Amino acid sequence: MRRTNPTYRDALRAIEERWAKFRRALRRRDQPRFDRLFEYAREHADASGLLNHQNPLLPALLSIDLEQEARLEDHEKRLAELEQQITEDEGQQHQSAAENTAGGSE
Repeated sequence: MRRTNPTYRDALRAIEERWAKFRRALRRRDQPRFDRLFEYAREHADASGLLNHQNPLLPALLSIDLEQEARLEDHEKRLAELEQQITEDEGQQHQSAAENTAGGSE
């Protein structure tokens, strides 16, 4: 019988199992965050599997970085939109105040 190499997903699962004690030792609020990191790694398992790296932890870490970079971009975009909305609202308030002042002095 031929023996096949484990898939990247198998290797990632093994890494997660090795870190299970660490996860259990985390505070409850951090455990879902820990789980989310492995979800990020699984989202890029196809690309990581094609890399066929000797150390499967390295593509997992890069996958986590990619997902966190995407989240950071989303937050920065949302922050810029909110800042623009605040600036526009403040401009409208100043304009309304100026119109009220001009209308009241006649």
